[in-house]
Amino acid sequence: DLVESGGGSVQAGGSLRLSCEASGRIFSRYCTGWFRQAPGKEREGLASISSYNGVANYADSVKGRFTISQNEANNMLFLEMNNLKPEDTAMYYCASDCTNVRAVLATLSFTFSGQGTQVTVSS
Repeated sequence: DLVESGGGSVQAGGSLRLSCEASGRIFSRYCTGWFRQAPGKEREGLASISSYNGVANYADSVKGRFTISQNEANNMLFLEMNNLKPEDTAMYYCASDCTNVRAVLATLSFTFSGQGTQVTVSS
């Protein structure tokens, strides 16, 4: 199971750090990432990272503001979010076991995903 935490309500310009724990397993299959879904909108891939070499990719909408990382034990995934905007309001999900760290932001071809954590940004 993947369990997200760290969501909450912040004002625009604020920061949050999301965490995702791989309960009882490690992230060992190629890549992991984060996506979000706002009410009435499609899912949006945000960031992905290769478990092999640590190379990360970001959607244009979050590049320069969000940072994805994993711990050395390979069982925790993080998303540092800075300079948050009201349009960042959504349910955020971590996901794992993707095979293409670049394409996955468009395809969202993850094998596993968590239940999500809500992020609300007020203006």
